[in-house]
Amino acid sequence: MNRKEFLKTVGGGTLALSLAPNLVFARQKSILDKNSAYKLTVLHTNDQHSRIEPFDSSYSRNPNQGGFARRATLIQQFRSQEKNVLLLDAGDIFQGTPYFNFYGGELEFKLMSMMGYDAATMGNHDFDNGLEGFLKALPNAKFPFITSNYDFSNTILDGKTEKYKIFKKDGIKVGLFGVGIELDGLVGKKQYQETKYLNPVEIAQHYADFLRKEKGCDLVICLSHIGYDYRDDADKISDKKLAAQTDNIDLILGGHTHTFLPEPQSFTNKSGKNVLVNQVGWAGLLLGRIDFYFDKNKSLQNISWNNQVIDDSILG
Repeated sequence: MNRKEFLKTVGGGTLALSLAPNLVFARQKSILDKNSAYKLTVLHTNDQHSRIEPFDSSYSRNPNQGGFARRATLIQQFRSQEKNVLLLDAGDIFQGTPYFNFYGGELEFKLMSMMGYDAATMGNHDFDNGLEGFLKALPNAKFPFITSNYDFSNTILDGKTEKYKIFKKDGIKVGLFGVGIELDGLVGKKQYQETKYLNPVEIAQHYADFLRKEKGCDLVICLSHIGYDYRDDADKISDKKLAAQTDNIDLILGGHTHTFLPEPQSFTNKSGKNVLVNQVGWAGLLLGRIDFYFDKNKSLQNISWNNQVIDDSILG
């Protein structure tokens, strides 16, 4: 995708999607801010692949785009404007540049911690240095890794990740869980060792029900590294299938397939309600943003979105 085509795929919108039949549509985001009792801003990335620096200006596909410093500037700007922000990543933080080869993920985790990431899940490339390599870098991550369908009980990562996480933002209770792709065939057995892969649909349903019904979460988010869609493999679980085969999930933030979605996509779950899916490509070229607006009873009323291009217009 060249720069011109890339910029055409992203933009912003207000209430491009509906999550319930009674949503009130508004044309301007400022109207939503004024009329909502609560607001939550979700920022997200996926498949960063150790792309610390922007692509070179001579790079044919995405010249002078991306870069951790620019992303940090943008995140800081959003945080100065919004009081309730969650910053999340959907995996494959590792592998892709000499920074990973030399530092083994330490630098990526340090920089993400400086940006204030709230949570991340693991992608298949986060196993590239083995469980030992991930564990060695992990103390540099000042945020939890949520891995609901990887059973690490017989490995050195036992107890080092979390099955779910609950955040409270100005009265809004947000439940988070994470699912990853099957490692067999993608990652060498030596890298993942005795890690057990559990069915992502079953695990997602379990934690979605748990967070919604038992923990009383107002919003349930799935961090997914299973891929958006597989047209050539009808049996493979994807975010689209996960959305359709479960309920009680409001938002799936995806990764793995490096899919540049022009906007969050809406799918009907097994209870006939809508669930959103978003993914923002790879290499930190975009920062996803979705704003959720709640009424005084903490019922979700509206959303707005913007998949923000990170380029040289952002100082950093």
